[in-house]
Amino acid sequence: MTRTLLIDASLATLLTSTLLLASCATPDAPPPPNPVDATPTEAVTKERALPLPPGAELGPPAGEPDEPFVPQELEWEGSLAPRSVSNPNGDDPTPTLERIRKRGRLIVGIDQSLYLLSFRDTATGELRGFEVDLAHQIADDIFEGMDPSQRPGETGWVDFRFVDSAARSELLKRGEVDVIIRTMSITPERAKEIEFSTPYLAASVRMLAPRDRGIDGTDTIGDLAGKTVCLVDGTNLLRIAQTYTPESSILRTRTWSDCLMATQQFQADAIVADDAILAGIAAQDPYVELLPGSVSKQYYGVGMPKNQPDLTRRVNATLERMRIDGTWNRLYSQWLTGAVEASTPPPPMYREEER
Repeated sequence: MTRTLLIDASLATLLTSTLLLASCATPDAPPPPNPVDATPTEAVTKERALPLPPGAELGPPAGEPDEPFVPQELEWEGSLAPRSVSNPNGDDPTPTLERIRKRGRLIVGIDQSLYLLSFRDTATGELRGFEVDLAHQIADDIFEGMDPSQRPGETGWVDFRFVDSAARSELLKRGEVDVIIRTMSITPERAKEIEFSTPYLAASVRMLAPRDRGIDGTDTIGDLAGKTVCLVDGTNLLRIAQTYTPESSILRTRTWSDCLMATQQFQADAIVADDAILAGIAAQDPYVELLPGSVSKQYYGVGMPKNQPDLTRRVNATLERMRIDGTWNRLYSQWLTGAVEASTPPPPMYREEER
């Protein structure tokens, strides 16, 4: 009888200890991510049943493109050099600048969802970011000497217009915007249709992936066979992705925010983009990782219509001033330091002209 009571007491003590340990666990702790080597077929199938982001298109593996992308130095004749920093247009006529000044605002095509570059602050409703500040620098120089009280609105001398990546060149050719500052890479193909400023930012094409997709720092873009890669339509990244991962499905969206949403909904496994863009995406989601290694360098330029040399020289004069007086370094430090690799202002790229 005594032995039975002792056993019962021991069982009771063990049960009590177990209950106490269970009560000490943190009830609000987030569940661990799905194991990398697991195949969550049911979860993925369920998520893929969700509708794709508006305007997105998912294409099957298309194989290597007819003209594969080949990394090389930028083959471009360069932009029009400013006459001088203090007098950027010299004695040249300035019809475009006069029209803009008469209008009282510079119309700038921009994104509003690229965190760190050009995004709308949800707390204030204001557009902020590196490219937004660059637009203000250009406008302030164009309207230098004019009465600040004549500025049309809260955005100063700038009238911001949201533009899709795929429509950038067309909007410039139609004259609906004066300039476009929207991570627009300088390419020989685009330079045939529009004018570019000298580069204002250099970026590297890299890869970002959620931590639960079996993709890590040892993987490259070429290791994404059988997975779905997301990128924004209307960019030169499609040919890059098809070249390096021809056996991947490609999800093309309208915005990079849509790509982030697609990875969160298991509709895409990785995002291929410039590191300046990916840094902003990574800052919004702690469960994604910007992976090392790059396949190409891109140079962003301010896009402008052809045959407006006075505007092109004026924009380049602003970029020249920003390099000299430290404004470029200040803006880069404010927005991009710590997010991407340390950088310096891209060197000016000007075409040879007859004097």
